Amino acid sequence: MLLAMDTASVTASVAIYDLNAARLLGEITWEGRRRQTQDLMVTVRHLLAMVDVTPDDLSALAVTTGPGSFTGVRIALSAAKGIGLGLATPPPAIGVPTLAVTAAPWLSLAAACEPAPQVCAVMHAGRGRYHWTILSTSDPLHRPTAPEHRTGSATELAAFLGISDARSIWLAGEIDATLLAAVPPLARVTAIDPVYGLRRAGVLAGFAAKLLAAGVNDSLATLQPLYLREP
Repeated sequence: MLLAMDTASVTASVAIYDLNAARLLGEITWEGRRRQTQDLMVTVRHLLAMVDVTPDDLSALAVTTGPGSFTGVRIALSAAKGIGLGLATPPPAIGVPTLAVTAAPWLSLAAACEPAPQVCAVMHAGRGRYHWTILSTSDPLHRPTAPEHRTGSATELAAFLGISDARSIWLAGEIDATLLAAVPPLARVTAIDPVYGLRRAGVLAGFAAKLLAAGVNDSLATLQPLYLREP
């Protein structure tokens, strides 16, 4: 069983995934409102009980590594390290960048299109700014590094999208009214309905399961946050 946890931003989410059956057993997603520290382990225990899984059944862990708030990213990472060290055999702990999780379901849909659009995943960076990165269907399991991310205002993000190559772009993630107002003049950009902006730990779990199947095996010791510092 794989336990996936995401507390990188205002979105908080946990999921249990059966690696043997390749099936999501359960998921709880909510808007954390800076209560992730109080809510995370209570919610994990509740979900484990709901799907009749015990901590000893866990054979892998997955977390979002950032970008996100410094505190939010550390909450899930610390929980994963604590849970892993408490098990008889420390399990692999897969780290997935936050925006890769945001983009993952849309990359799957984009792959069915001809030509396939790129996906620009976006999240709030605070003070009216955003983090974003572009992902492609050519490598759906890519884990973007810090240099592949950008940070800026809605106007700067719109300008970035406007100078991208000729392919269409799907904009997905934490899209607010300010960002929506900046994007309409861009004919090649389709903004995904903000109702889908809450990241799901079930998507994180599926992503991590595919990485494990591909031979990627992070460890509790090497798992590190991906922090972006604004210029």
